[in-house]
Amino acid sequence: MKERVSQQILKRPDNCFNRAVFKSMGYSDEELARPMIGVANTWSELVPGSYNLRALAEKVKQGIYAAGGTPFEFGVTGCCDGTGQGNEGMKFMLPSRELIANDVEVMIRAHSLDGVVLIGSCDKIVPGLMMTAARMDIPAILLPGGPMLGGPVFDGRKADLTSTSEGCGMLKAGKISEETLYTLENKCGPTCGSCSFYGTANTMCCLAEALGLTLTGSALVPAVYAERTRMAFETGKKIVELVNKDITAGQIINEDSLKNAIAVLNATGGSTNAVMHLTAVARELGIESERMMELFDTMNKQVPLVAKVNPASKYNMEDFYEAGGIPQVMREIKPVLNLDVMTATGKTMGENLEDYPKTDPDRNIIKTMEAPFATFGGVAILRGNLAPEGCVTKPSAIDPAMHVFSGTARVFNSEEEAEEVILSGGINPGDVLVIRYEGPKGGPGMREMYKAMKYLYGMGLAKQTAIVTDGRFSGTNNGCFVGHISPEAAEGGVIAVVEDGDKITIDIPGQTVTVHVDEETLAKRRANWVRPAQKYKKGYLALYEKCAASASRGAGIEV
Repeated sequence: MKERVSQQILKRPDNCFNRAVFKSMGYSDEELARPMIGVANTWSELVPGSYNLRALAEKVKQGIYAAGGTPFEFGVTGCCDGTGQGNEGMKFMLPSRELIANDVEVMIRAHSLDGVVLIGSCDKIVPGLMMTAARMDIPAILLPGGPMLGGPVFDGRKADLTSTSEGCGMLKAGKISEETLYTLENKCGPTCGSCSFYGTANTMCCLAEALGLTLTGSALVPAVYAERTRMAFETGKKIVELVNKDITAGQIINEDSLKNAIAVLNATGGSTNAVMHLTAVARELGIESERMMELFDTMNKQVPLVAKVNPASKYNMEDFYEAGGIPQVMREIKPVLNLDVMTATGKTMGENLEDYPKTDPDRNIIKTMEAPFATFGGVAILRGNLAPEGCVTKPSAIDPAMHVFSGTARVFNSEEEAEEVILSGGINPGDVLVIRYEGPKGGPGMREMYKAMKYLYGMGLAKQTAIVTDGRFSGTNNGCFVGHISPEAAEGGVIAVVEDGDKITIDIPGQTVTVHVDEETLAKRRANWVRPAQKYKKGYLALYEKCAASASRGAGIEV
């Protein structure tokens, strides 16, 4: 076995100073002879999905020590999309992904760690940790904190945190009382954990499992279950095994395993944000964004929708877990998977699926390839004159009757402008809300148009209107929506010159999004377009606004 990285800084006599640094914290010669394992913990008291991570980190460290390693825990930035919805805070959420990846990289490289357990659950946290693993190519395992349980039944399904936003729209429409809304506020999130619907947080945890970067079955065990604690201990033991066997993240994350993740994304109708995040992970490996778009297109056609979870159905994450979760989904779509890829268990994906306990799946939640919910995948890439570089939608969250929708443009230059008009009753059936200057550069930070969609749903307009934006959407959104329009408005994309009254057609089967304006007219409008001034002059968002890549390229910082 090759020499461990940590031993290169701990050999006597030349490195007595380094050893003394560790000994000043109480580490012994025996502990310094063991593999040095980082425990990158995104715990905080600000994020429900991170709230239980302190306890999980302790079990991880116990597992590392039991297996012969020495754990070194350190803190990592982690933000909550929930508190940022509809305000300036959301502008920081996507950019925080880059901070997380850089933060963990710096701590690992600066301290010559041999391996790392990456602990996180939420929307930008998990993608940032996955990017680190791909970039670093050292032994790494990701441990999700698990989803929260669902709340009481509201509007025909178990409530979740987003039910309050739908309830707000219902209140405005006179459908519920303030008392009902405030009771819902108190009960819709009964436990900590990543939100109980299949949004970006749980999607990325599920895709980490599909990539082989977690222990089998670890994505969906609820945060408050004892099994989650046992899984943390096993993760600690397993990382030491990976270090001893020199199984690195670079052997786990590659094009074949990314195909598996894309297959599971389509099979489960996961968040559209996963397209951007997986593209960013792929770029860490040197895989070009155009290749990723090809893979998304291919998998959308090859992989049917075999699982439906909230917001596409009434079933929450605990129901998905009990139905068999990601292992069962992967068993159902085996013909399209690469089963020989290495995983964080030290075994191949095929061996993992064979070893994992069999269940009788709930066919209301997980169907078969032969009799799926839909013959096409849950996430689709569209192109057209409105999005020459592509955009993203989620057919599984859109009523089939709206898979082809034409309407009249109502143009808004920010999320707030759109929300004000929606709540004032100014949107009509047949409108296509164009919400622009919310892309990576234009926002900056590419906010989610979560509230706008939820308000339309609550007011009974979700099946009569559509939203098109260079921003993005929460994985919990449903209705007719298209996001990630590229090029974005701030870069002079066609979306920047759409005007009120233009006709727009969204054609999901045809994979197109079109503004019905001739090229000559669009060219005249472009000639009069003025690039907006930079919104932030200092701080991290000023850097991100200058350097952010297009959503089609993963929306990371390009230098």
